[in-house]
Amino acid sequence: MKKTMLKRMCLVTLAVASFGVLTGVPAQAGYSLNPEVKDATPALKQAAEIGVRVYENEAMKNAPDKDAILVLSFGTTFKDSREKTINKTVSEIQAAHPDTKVVLAFTSHIIVDRIGQNEGLMIPTPEKALADLKKDGYTRVAITSLDVIPGMEYAYDTAIYDLYKKDFKKMTVGTPIMYWMGQEEQRDDVEEFVQALSTQFPKLAQDEAILVMAHGTPHPANAYYSVVQNRLDEANLGNVFVYSVEGWPHLDTVMPQLKAKGIKKVTLMPMMMVAGDHANNDMAGAEPDSHKSVLEAEGFTVNTYIHGLGENGAVRKMFVERANEAWNALEKR
Repeated sequence: MKKTMLKRMCLVTLAVASFGVLTGVPAQAGYSLNPEVKDATPALKQAAEIGVRVYENEAMKNAPDKDAILVLSFGTTFKDSREKTINKTVSEIQAAHPDTKVVLAFTSHIIVDRIGQNEGLMIPTPEKALADLKKDGYTRVAITSLDVIPGMEYAYDTAIYDLYKKDFKKMTVGTPIMYWMGQEEQRDDVEEFVQALSTQFPKLAQDEAILVMAHGTPHPANAYYSVVQNRLDEANLGNVFVYSVEGWPHLDTVMPQLKAKGIKKVTLMPMMMVAGDHANNDMAGAEPDSHKSVLEAEGFTVNTYIHGLGENGAVRKMFVERANEAWNALEKR
């Protein structure tokens, strides 16, 4: 009996549902529940919300449309990098939607407080931004993320969506630039990202390598770094290795591979939206425990590329495309 029930439960699998494609804009990828599920519970419906998520508030269906795009980023206190990365990306999202209000919010409340204290600049948290939009009469909000992978920060973004969606007539939340991996006939965001990232790679000799520094996370999405490594290898870009500051793989994981390949010279570069504390200090700092210092102590010649992903035009294009997806879902009738 239990086996039969389990088999029936397995029918509650997620089947691919395709959405329309607009010229020059990636498809709004998503899933729907298996048609055999006749009476889906709220929990099942929420579990099926994969990809761009959409909520329409029936109680507000007659409210007039007043639209906004909310851009969520972790943020940084490094002002110069913020202007070249986050602000530049937001400007390009605004340029793609010139008649729509675009608001930037930082998910790090600590960074929001420090910027306020040190610069007198009040960047809102997502909670404050949505409260202000509601107060100003906005009824439809497309949320877009400047996250790289769907880890803890993206979990915050979707939590914001879940907690505030009923305050508006319609709300959508898009995906980070890496979400789909070519599974179930979906596009391969990771392959696209690797191609975008590679536009900033220096030409490599046989004894040279690039070490791409990710952040790392205790979230299961840390596994994305292994997929990135796989796509880097498949792209035949030379000796390029992913490691992370706070996850796996880490520098100690990569160094034996460098030595086994006879690598003498490495270039370190961050795989993060901004070149902030991790890039300037953990990666390239002068302290004995910085990645640069550790590698030099092991006999490697080290160059550093201290530029956030937001300085890469091809990567910014991906972020704009993700914002467009959230917007298209908001506009879809």
